[in-house]
Amino acid sequence: MFTRVTGAALRAVLMALLVLMPSLLLPNVSADTSQITVLVALLAFLMTFIEYYSQYPSIVEFRYASPFNRLRFLALFVSVTLLSVILASTSGSGGMAGVLHKIGTAWGGALDFPFSPVRLMVLMMPEQASEQLITSVRISAGIAYMISLVTLLVFVTMVRLLGWPTRNRAFNVWINLPLFDPTAGGDVVHRLKRDAGLNIVLGILLPFLIPAIVKAASSFIDPISMQSPQTLIWMMTAWAFLPASMIMRGIAMGRIAELIEEKRNRAYSEVEKNGMQTASA
Repeated sequence: MFTRVTGAALRAVLMALLVLMPSLLLPNVSADTSQITVLVALLAFLMTFIEYYSQYPSIVEFRYASPFNRLRFLALFVSVTLLSVILASTSGSGGMAGVLHKIGTAWGGALDFPFSPVRLMVLMMPEQASEQLITSVRISAGIAYMISLVTLLVFVTMVRLLGWPTRNRAFNVWINLPLFDPTAGGDVVHRLKRDAGLNIVLGILLPFLIPAIVKAASSFIDPISMQSPQTLIWMMTAWAFLPASMIMRGIAMGRIAELIEEKRNRAYSEVEKNGMQTASA
């Protein structure tokens, strides 16, 4: 009980800190923005605490298949923190902000090639956007997208080389996929593979589709609103993190389908072997 309460409280505090991070690091944050941020942080704290205090998960997938969620949270936390530090410095020179600004400029420039997601994010901005805003978008998009690519590389390494999720414990489908109903009909392996493919395809396409959708809906969604540092941070983070999270979920569900299929094949082999031994006897 004490361990579960402590773990839930720690996760809730970290989630609240994630929400508060831009307001803590950015200068000149208005009082209204601070109040809204505190309210959202409290909601995030309560939802996270309730979810992890409960003995059985309700919405969080792969809760007992660490470090899946820890890796996603770390990527999100690092992305928000780095973007907040960079945008908190107006000049981008000197100290940690200067180093991160140079790294972001290099990453943004390297990923800003024709038809790349970063180039599409830059082209999404209207013609009246200032050069400073376009530069901030390029740097933020470069950092957020690079973090998402590194996160995917780490997770693929965990799955293929380190044997996730069965390296340390057995995998329980019911508690790790609470939103997936194995009894809904159809073969479980087929459904898992179908959902895995859908998540991977959508995750690959979203970084390209989101800028196009925003550009097409510019009369309803004003890209100039990204001149607000907090808006820019959360938009760039969501643009890079959500597709990466979907790809990770697809890879994870594909891996679970492989494990179930392997277990079935072993069971069928044992039945055949036992049947042959009985017949020969």
